[in-house]
Amino acid sequence: MEDYATKRKDLLNSVKRAVVKVGSTVLTGKNGLNRKVIKSLVDGICGLREKGIEIILVSSGAIASGIKKIGLQKRPESISEQQATAAVGQSSLMMAYEKAFSRHGQMVAQILITSDDLNNRRRYLNARNTIFTLLSWGVIPIINENDTVVTDEIKFGDNDNLSAMVTNMTESQTLIILTDIDGLFDKDPRIHKDARLIHVVDKTDKGAARYASSVPSALGTGGIASKIKAVRKANLGGIPAIIANGRRDGILLRIFTGEEIGTLFISQDAALCNRKQWIAFTKSPKGNLIIDHGAVEALKKRGKSLLPSGIKEVRGNFGLGDSVVLLDEKEHEIAVGMVNYNSGDIKKIMGLKSSEIESRLGFKHDDEVIHRDNLVITDGL
Repeated sequence: MEDYATKRKDLLNSVKRAVVKVGSTVLTGKNGLNRKVIKSLVDGICGLREKGIEIILVSSGAIASGIKKIGLQKRPESISEQQATAAVGQSSLMMAYEKAFSRHGQMVAQILITSDDLNNRRRYLNARNTIFTLLSWGVIPIINENDTVVTDEIKFGDNDNLSAMVTNMTESQTLIILTDIDGLFDKDPRIHKDARLIHVVDKTDKGAARYASSVPSALGTGGIASKIKAVRKANLGGIPAIIANGRRDGILLRIFTGEEIGTLFISQDAALCNRKQWIAFTKSPKGNLIIDHGAVEALKKRGKSLLPSGIKEVRGNFGLGDSVVLLDEKEHEIAVGMVNYNSGDIKKIMGLKSSEIESRLGFKHDDEVIHRDNLVITDGL
């Protein structure tokens, strides 16, 4: 049996750049921001910086901080109220970080992002270059979703998802997700006292998802299910990840000394290239294509492109170059890819052979609706 304790130490010893994501439930308490937890988190980050590890911090907490500051009893439901609450809370959050990091003489920079920023390839690369520049200057980037301007159409949904995108975008070697429980359990520890902590999940085991609860906390948006999904995105990029309790003293330094704490998710051996990670996890899908069994087999088992003959149905309005999700006939997600034709043209050619495209449309961009180089098998990720 593989010695996972040794593998954990080896994986962490090789890390030179890490993304640390911390959730609202870790950062906030009854009276707003939990300064003690923030100090402990910052002490750990600066300790890792002294060891030569670059840290990118993805921090929730703006809305939660605003809720406490304004005196609301719960997270607002409307987008406009959430935006206003975030505007109040974001300044307090950054002020708390500035104060805590200044004790170590460490500079930080605030970066607010929407998914629309990363959906555009040029802006994606600009954001990436900005982060790399800050790191080269010895500045710690603190990234949050731009809740003050986000809408339903462009929001990441939660900072777990954002942290996975940032991890892949910055070619970091690990993702640490800090939450208010000790890791992934075989059942919900809030309900079952005999719940058992799972220390290691190997090779993006899909069985882990069945243990995850999708129920979010009162202050945050992502439950354990969103964290598992984020971890698997990082894993497909060849990046191991750990979910651990951010309220435990010295958690980051304990993780990086190889202590068997939290749940380690070991990545797959063959990582997706940066461009395919962008297609699969960052570029927002604009529609769906329902494909038949033969097309599913061709994509998954033979590494083929998607041809018009395998398409059964087109959903949504999208243009050439947009990203779409491919579903099988039972509507299970199979892949994500960039299309060579718009939705209207695909409706006209679906079910046809590639040789019939030009006669039906009067032109032909490509034989494939989605070329295999622009397609990523997600298989329900």
